[in-house]
Amino acid sequence: MNSPSEQAPRQAQRQTQRRARRQAQPQPDEQPDPGLTAIMSERRQLLNPAYRLLGSLADAEDVVQETYTRWYAMSRAEQQAIESPGAWLTKVAGRICLNLLGSARVRRETYVGEWIPEPLPDPVEWIAGAAGGAGVDPADRITLDESVTMAFLVVFESMTPAERVSFVLHDVFRYPFAEVAEIVGRSPAACRQLASSARRRVAAARAEAVPDAARQTSVVRRFKAAWEAQDIEALLGLLDPGATAISDGGGRAIAHLRPIEGAEQIARLYLTIARYAPPRTILERTVNGLPGLVVESEGRIETVFAFKVADNDRITHIWAVRNPDKLRPWRLP
Repeated sequence: MNSPSEQAPRQAQRQTQRRARRQAQPQPDEQPDPGLTAIMSERRQLLNPAYRLLGSLADAEDVVQETYTRWYAMSRAEQQAIESPGAWLTKVAGRICLNLLGSARVRRETYVGEWIPEPLPDPVEWIAGAAGGAGVDPADRITLDESVTMAFLVVFESMTPAERVSFVLHDVFRYPFAEVAEIVGRSPAACRQLASSARRRVAAARAEAVPDAARQTSVVRRFKAAWEAQDIEALLGLLDPGATAISDGGGRAIAHLRPIEGAEQIARLYLTIARYAPPRTILERTVNGLPGLVVESEGRIETVFAFKVADNDRITHIWAVRNPDKLRPWRLP
């Protein structure tokens, strides 16, 4: 999501946040913070909505880090004066997300090619660790449900920042509109209208019937087999005539800068990739809670594919994420 010129200051910011967290930890001669466990237990509750709001695991983790940095920037007396630390953390994280959503629209005007939300692996299939190979990666703390499928994250992208915050916090995470209003900076009635507008977009996406998980798995598996066999007729039989394929390289990996429309164009593109790409292995993996594929080449995951399958067992959308900045959770050991 970020260009190379943006990465250096972001890395410096993360180092500052890590120092702040270390400084916040009690020293041996200090009294331990009795509320520390309760505060840190909110981490998952912050990370889940932040990922849905931003479509980026890296940005969501930054939001959580910044939220805790602000908490520990307060004195112990100021912290103890807060009646509900969890509500305070949610409010701060929500406001940071709202600000980032506004700036993200500006950043994406200069993004190279199409922008796709960052894909997530299934925790059961998780084989790598966090950055540096230690600890637990944030990816396994994201609850995989309907609201994180690639199709829904793309719908979220069509919403205004205020609509997105109002809908995700209220409809997905059941925060009352009174609390949402404090984050969005509008009245509860206005937030209710924003969520209603977002709900109509989501309802339109839900109106398209989809097959059950077993049938989706079968379709994706057959697509993989047809692709590996370079069988154009089989590919055409699995693709909806009006299918769309979008790839995201972010200027860091080769990718088509515009969507590819139509089954024949997509099939021919994938045949070209199969014929001329370096040796690689295509693996079946769960991507954002649904059947997907990942491509491994020379010991690294280079592409993650998410699919939308219609009720007629035809693929209507393919999302291929190739930007290495978005594939951090998919590193091989």
